[in-house]
Amino acid sequence: MPADRRRVLGWLGATTALVALAGPGRALARPAPPSGRPPNIVYIMADDLGYADLSATGSHAIRTPAIDSLGRDGMRLTQGYASTPICSPTRTALLTGCYAERFAIGIEEPLGPGAPPHIGVPLDRPTIASVLRDRGYHTKLIGKWHLGEPPEHGPLQHGYDEFFGVVEGAADYFRHHMVMGGKDVGVGLAQNNAPERREGYLTDLFGDEAVKTIEGAGDKPLFLSLHFNAPHWPWEGREDAAVAKVLPNSFHYDGGNLAKYKEMVEAMDQNVAKVLAALERTGKADNTIVVFTSDNGGERFSETWPFIGHKGEVLEGGTRVPILMRWPGQIAPGSISDQVMASMDFLPTFLTMAGGDVAKAGKFDGVDLFAQLTGKAAPVPRTLFWRFKANEQAAVRQGDWKYVKLGGKEHLYNLAEDEHERAERAAAEPAKLAELKGLWDGWNAQMLPYRVDGYSEDVRKAYSDRY
Repeated sequence: MPADRRRVLGWLGATTALVALAGPGRALARPAPPSGRPPNIVYIMADDLGYADLSATGSHAIRTPAIDSLGRDGMRLTQGYASTPICSPTRTALLTGCYAERFAIGIEEPLGPGAPPHIGVPLDRPTIASVLRDRGYHTKLIGKWHLGEPPEHGPLQHGYDEFFGVVEGAADYFRHHMVMGGKDVGVGLAQNNAPERREGYLTDLFGDEAVKTIEGAGDKPLFLSLHFNAPHWPWEGREDAAVAKVLPNSFHYDGGNLAKYKEMVEAMDQNVAKVLAALERTGKADNTIVVFTSDNGGERFSETWPFIGHKGEVLEGGTRVPILMRWPGQIAPGSISDQVMASMDFLPTFLTMAGGDVAKAGKFDGVDLFAQLTGKAAPVPRTLFWRFKANEQAAVRQGDWKYVKLGGKEHLYNLAEDEHERAERAAAEPAKLAELKGLWDGWNAQMLPYRVDGYSEDVRKAYSDRY
């Protein structure tokens, strides 16, 4: 066994249609899986984790050796993005490989009690799970769903063979439901399409279920989506079961602190360590792609330096997220990439990595970045769009330039020179400002308008039929 592999194992044991949109979904090359078999894929997503909340990305206090190892043994992308600045829309983009704003569920910011009934991604849309299942993968989602309720719009209705996790957008870490007025509400923890009762801290339950899934995997390649709810509120660590019993509301905005946040992130990292150890123990590590990222930028206790803004804002701090990816034999260890990559890119990229044909699978806004991630091609320029809260916020990134509309004012920044979004370039570059604003207007015209009173199903269908 090579020395570097022995060190990794020892550590694991110790830690337990616009021009701007041209070319989406295009497969640039076909990989040859190292073993001759399609690679397993383990996609790990945190909830509300800020860009600099990992020790590998600059945290001042939090230590995340397991997550960091994915960058050490693979690649860390410095320009990873969430497709939206908030949870369920980003999950819509991840699931569909498209801008969330193409779908009614994607313009709920986030999906909550006031949403229309029976809302969900259209059942005939290809998803990140369904396209891999069509390639012969066993597909399982563990963790947060937040894209509709089973049995109408649960994970099993959208391409996953199995589901174990929480249905809604948040849950108490011990009660496994949202808590309102001292009572548990919603479906909460579920197994496939039915509510499930288990004891324990949710982060550990999800990690343990992932280990069990890896150890029990059969001959089929595995696509495992592990969507931790950590470090999303409520602010609870492993020793807070007594607090959870009397918590009147999950939305306890008077709670939490930096120490508790650190505890929650480090508990998640320890569960990532368990997952990596299970891959090693079962002999799957060398033919498994492992990705770690977040669903949006950080919230109140997060670090986002050198960026400004947070969850719910189109500034870099609300959309820039860590992406670390390991694929032995395909991604060079210790790689640092400045390739721009967004949540919706994972569907076409994973499909190509699995040997599939993106063009035959469907039409996607996401781009296949297999060649860029494996060093077979240079980074490709991207144009990405964001909007939030009925167009009160807007953003375009094209190359190094970024247009931002926020608080009724328009801004222009050059991210290569000013990633902190403070050196205002609008007055000096009015033509560039107008160009990017025009691109955003054109993109926005293709997207579903925000729901208003009287918003009809005919309007939704008219827009969905465009794509």
